[in-house]
Amino acid sequence: MDVKSFYSSKPRTFLALVPENPEDSDADLSDDDPVEDPDYLPTPAEEASFDSVDEEEVASSSSSKPPSKKKRRMGKNSLKTVSLAELQDTPEPSPPDEKEGRRRLWRHEDIETFQVPDSSFNHPDAVKTPFQYFKMLFTDEMITHISEQTNLYAAQELGDPISTSPEEIEKFLAMLLFMGVFSFPAIDDYWCIESRFGVIADIMPRRRFKLLRRYLHFNDNQQCDGSPDRFYKIRPLFDMLRQQCLLIPSTYQHSVDEVMVAYKGTRAGSLRQYIANKPDKWGFKLFCRASSSGIIHDFLLYQGASTFFNVALTEQEEALLLGAKLVTTLCKTITLPRLSVVFCDNFFTSFDLVQNLEENLGIRCIGTVRPNRMGGATLKTDKELMKEGRGAFDFMSAEGLLAVKWFDNKCVSLLSSASGITPLSSVKRWSKEAKAKVSVACPSLILAYNQHMGGIDLSDMLVHMYKTPAKSRRWYLPLFGYILDLCISNAWLVYKRDCSFQKETPLTLKKFRLAVAHTMAQVNKPASKVGRPSSSSPPQMWSKKKSNTPRPSHPQPDVQYDNFGHLPLHSNKRGRCNLCPKGVSRWKCQKCNVFLCMNGKMECFAAYHRK
Repeated sequence: MDVKSFYSSKPRTFLALVPENPEDSDADLSDDDPVEDPDYLPTPAEEASFDSVDEEEVASSSSSKPPSKKKRRMGKNSLKTVSLAELQDTPEPSPPDEKEGRRRLWRHEDIETFQVPDSSFNHPDAVKTPFQYFKMLFTDEMITHISEQTNLYAAQELGDPISTSPEEIEKFLAMLLFMGVFSFPAIDDYWCIESRFGVIADIMPRRRFKLLRRYLHFNDNQQCDGSPDRFYKIRPLFDMLRQQCLLIPSTYQHSVDEVMVAYKGTRAGSLRQYIANKPDKWGFKLFCRASSSGIIHDFLLYQGASTFFNVALTEQEEALLLGAKLVTTLCKTITLPRLSVVFCDNFFTSFDLVQNLEENLGIRCIGTVRPNRMGGATLKTDKELMKEGRGAFDFMSAEGLLAVKWFDNKCVSLLSSASGITPLSSVKRWSKEAKAKVSVACPSLILAYNQHMGGIDLSDMLVHMYKTPAKSRRWYLPLFGYILDLCISNAWLVYKRDCSFQKETPLTLKKFRLAVAHTMAQVNKPASKVGRPSSSSPPQMWSKKKSNTPRPSHPQPDVQYDNFGHLPLHSNKRGRCNLCPKGVSRWKCQKCNVFLCMNGKMECFAAYHRK
């Protein structure tokens, strides 16, 4: 079969322009158009040629033989008549986009390094207490919300609310903070006779604690029908915490990375993610933006296709990859974008992301990048750099962006719009051949990336040091435990920064967490009941006569000056007054547990509890 007949080529159509008024068809003829001579007569030779052509056409049309396949044509040319008005109404094809129509030109040139200004913070007049820093993030509004939703959920399940209050929720949170430091195998062990831990067991009975933990809730289940938010049960707390984190002053260096909240259950469905190279491989995925000091300022819960259900994205941002879309969303909340630089790893970085951040938001970016996202930069291969030796690099730039490949232990590629190659520096690396550390040449953007990229990792490490126990069948309780730990981590970092301004020695993270827990368990609450110890207290295995009795610790400032529940209590023993240097008294504060002079006017007792 003939190829042309098999594919049946389409008929060709020619356009003939016909004016709307046929009488004006010959009105406008230029001098170059051929004009027929009315007095023209053909010669005998021309008439003979015309007659021969006509006879051949008549013979071919009258013959009964079909035409040969070689002369047979599948398509016929047709003439289509179009008026001038229709041709003017036809839209012209739009020209191609400038960026798509031209190739990107890469050159072996460096870019200018952007000088990031030093961060400036308002120096506080005095360092606040740990409880006040914690309350900046975990606000009274959040505690009241938890109390209301817990009562509502218990009423829906039991038919009767458990009548909890914000004060009782604070005690519950204090117990969770203690449990993050003093970890026991099971929750019941804190109340058992053999292993009773009075710091926790004296705050609340075991049954009440387990009842609150069973009906702890954060949103109304009856209003979640039809909502695209898959984190509906925990969303209000994350939104309130996010608003508080955005108020914390930040440095000009930001890092974007992912965080895993451990959860191995199956009740969360596809919300549970798996990442092989993370310490917690199974869990919920959050994308966070943190400053170089480790303070997390913004975050986004990942829930698949509906992750951006409450985020307004432009058409240009919609066309970006998932990683680039996440970085763009988290960077929109930066207060001073023109002075900021963002660092991210190869999951997020691409040429379109770095270019979009600088053009639309004014934010510069440095990040490791995969070879297929470098925008067409042709750098040296890994083998060529390995032949040159450790510290070899190659770079090219286009449209103000720099692509670099550097060989250390292995080859790594980076894209940058903030820092260039110069000034070159060196890093110390271990050499097997020399059996000592040697200097390796390093471009400046590599040092900047290594210095400022670890903000998320620092926060993740602090959260995992003293982790709130949140194992439960309900999948949103681990996320609540992460909120509590993140508030402690961010509050401690802000507290450390203020201590550096005032040149004071800060508390460690463990002591900071314990100070917050002690204050939450006692502030604005009545003192514990006075009487015989409960029967559940462990029997004493030593003699009654004790030596080296530890002196009772001073209360937290928030508890000492709350003016609530401070009553004098008579003791069988005498103690040194905690206010006046020479006073000795048998009276002590029931709540603060310190000895104070009880004169006729109670001067020491009143002065101790007054700021």
